[in-house]
Amino acid sequence: MLAKRIIPCLDVEGGRVVKGTRFLDLRDAGDPVEVAARYDAEGADELVFLDITASHEERDILLDIVARTAEQCFMPLTVGGGIRTVEDIRRLLAAGADKVSINSAAVRDPDFVRRAADRFGNQCIVVAIDPKRDKRQAGDWRLETGGKAQRQGCASSLQPPASSPEFWRVHIHGGRVPTDKEAVAWAREAERLGAGEILLTSMDADGTQDGYDIPMTRAVAEAVTIPVIASGGCGSPEHMVTVLTEGKADAVLAASIFHYRKFSIAAAKETLARAGVPVRILKDNAERGTRNAK
Repeated sequence: MLAKRIIPCLDVEGGRVVKGTRFLDLRDAGDPVEVAARYDAEGADELVFLDITASHEERDILLDIVARTAEQCFMPLTVGGGIRTVEDIRRLLAAGADKVSINSAAVRDPDFVRRAADRFGNQCIVVAIDPKRDKRQAGDWRLETGGKAQRQGCASSLQPPASSPEFWRVHIHGGRVPTDKEAVAWAREAERLGAGEILLTSMDADGTQDGYDIPMTRAVAEAVTIPVIASGGCGSPEHMVTVLTEGKADAVLAASIFHYRKFSIAAAKETLARAGVPVRILKDNAERGTRNAK
């Protein structure tokens, strides 16, 4: 069995790491370069860097901060936010990213996933999905926002599984804009188009530290064959155990518990190992190797 990964997440706004609850009420959590260096030293398996307002503000990602962050870590680095073109991806990889996370642009133009995967390889393309639980019946799930998703240029809806009593509506632009896509169907479509991984963030659970959304994570994980990274709601290593076992995730993303030092990455891995979850525990820094030149 492949080792499960623990991935800290840097949500970056205005050049600073921030963390909120359900995508709101952001508070400062430090300098991204310094935070990345700390997580590298603590033995994180990977790092995710998300410029959370780039898409909403229709601007490019902060390449200089990405480059300085990449210089401080020898673990794989995934970068997302404001990615709209294949050229954007090329520039991020040149700046030091190993993978890119695309969200809003993929929803607006699903074929962008295929073009990106064809150019850079499936292993490089992560499709981020930010769903929020919607308990209305599947036949009555059209937007009540006067066509807001259509005005944003979103692609046509993908219907939820007929057997599901509820569905998870995908949002874009940092959770600000609801769409007509359903998370399970969109994950399946993203895999078909060439995504190598799914980064699945529950908007309902985000920042609450009450635990991951297990039903949603399991539904998506069972619908695709590519790895699923569970995100949103982690409050303890035990929550990680649950989502990796019951939720069938391949990796866990967490922010608050690490940013504010509630738990260390080492402590999280020890808890997973005791629960029988396979994890990679580094014995010393030499095991990290060095980052390949881009």
